[in-house]
Amino acid sequence: MESVKLTRLIEKMKLVNLTPEIDVADIRITQPDVNRPALQLTGYFEHFDATRLQIIGFVEYSYMESMSDERKREIYEELMSYDVSAVVFCRELQPDPIFKEEALAQRIPILSTGKTTSSFMAEVIRWLNVKLAPCISVHGVLVDVYGEGVLITGESGIGKSEAALELIRRGHRLVTDDVVEIRKVSDDTLVGSAPDMLRHLIELRGIGVVDVKALFGASSVMDTQNIDLVIRLEEWDKDKEYDRLGLEENYTEYLENKVVCYNIPIRPGRNLAVICESAAVNHRQKKMGYNAAQELYTRVQNSLAGRREDD
Repeated sequence: MESVKLTRLIEKMKLVNLTPEIDVADIRITQPDVNRPALQLTGYFEHFDATRLQIIGFVEYSYMESMSDERKREIYEELMSYDVSAVVFCRELQPDPIFKEEALAQRIPILSTGKTTSSFMAEVIRWLNVKLAPCISVHGVLVDVYGEGVLITGESGIGKSEAALELIRRGHRLVTDDVVEIRKVSDDTLVGSAPDMLRHLIELRGIGVVDVKALFGASSVMDTQNIDLVIRLEEWDKDKEYDRLGLEENYTEYLENKVVCYNIPIRPGRNLAVICESAAVNHRQKKMGYNAAQELYTRVQNSLAGRREDD
């Protein structure tokens, strides 16, 4: 099961730890969803998903303020008896002494943020969805080309990194070289990123490893990008028939998500960077409703219909 260390969440969301006495180094979050324990504060604990991050907003805080000390102790004790990873108070609200006492007794950390409840929830759910998404690693290069995430795959030594370097020189951005970590964020979205060890690095045979960020500047790299298009490079085979119109799109699958895939034959003299740029722009046009292959097909059909009428 994928998990995220609580320390990473604290660092990413700039949370303040109100219980420094509790060691949070080994606490992990396994659920991308969060919970506002409004019903639990009233005493209803059926179907309570304690593994989610618990968030206290202004409504919950106001209700807690209206409770008697005896009722607080009863509810807080039961709330903290579950395996709660952490409790976050939004709007810089502060827990009352009884809440803090029970949390310390059960070793449950209390965190604080100055953000509004809705904005914090949206941000933390989005971040956790990415971090906890199903993940695989594939061999390839991921580049942002005109805003389209282009995953270049193929056998080792076929020219993936060289194509990526030329794209970077032409103003596009590298996400990762050699190893692409693909996460399934939703049924429609795959997000690619680089392993921490390889971030911003690219390997060129005969030269070695180079730091793209150091050579071309911060604008030449990015940490993550959606995978919109796959370009599979392969050696040119003169006996093989290649698609010359593109009326039907081919797909490949990663984590059960389909992605448009182009098989590009490679031989000396073909400019891979220009081909990748053209493929990205053409794919973008199709998403905007224009298909050049379909336009050509329509023109041919109209031309043939016109000739038949003349005859």
